[in-house]
Amino acid sequence: MKKLYQYFFRGLITALPLGLTIYFFYIFLVWAEQFSMWLIRPFIQEFYLPGMGIGLGLFGIVLLGYLVSHRHIYKLLSFIEVPFTNIPVVKSIYSSLKSFADYFAPHKENTTQQAVILTMPGHGLEIVGLITRKDTKGLPDGFMEGDRVAVYLPMGYNIGGYTVFVPREWLKPIDMSIEDVMRASLFAWMTHDKPK
Repeated sequence: MKKLYQYFFRGLITALPLGLTIYFFYIFLVWAEQFSMWLIRPFIQEFYLPGMGIGLGLFGIVLLGYLVSHRHIYKLLSFIEVPFTNIPVVKSIYSSLKSFADYFAPHKENTTQQAVILTMPGHGLEIVGLITRKDTKGLPDGFMEGDRVAVYLPMGYNIGGYTVFVPREWLKPIDMSIEDVMRASLFAWMTHDKPK
């Protein structure tokens, strides 16, 4: 009976991530299809091909990316952001999400992004983090002076973390991408795969 339980839980642990991934992907596709069709239904009336809404949605995202790649059009589209950047509560949420998305944007050549191990002198504790600021220039008064950098320490199982300002000599660079660090931190480094 014990073996049966072991086989059941091994099977469940194997099937659960795959099943949940497929389920959430399916939910997202259904939502994207329905939302896209709701937007274009007035133009196409009753004409419909399965997947057309998703295809048009993807085309719209690529088109938006193309448009914002041009400086003049980007300035014009930035007017759409005005309501989101002026309403008090909405402004906080929108600016936080935009900054987070911009930090990981592939088109940005941000040399600040670097994965590091933070070790405090006299302690054997190692904390994996991401350098987000290479100096304290431009910060308000009250921060300690010296060669200090900002390091973001992501937390496991949720989107959040802490930003600490530490001396540069406490840090050791590691050969990991930002995405690999975030992915490993999200699941508390339980994966055994070596980052690519």
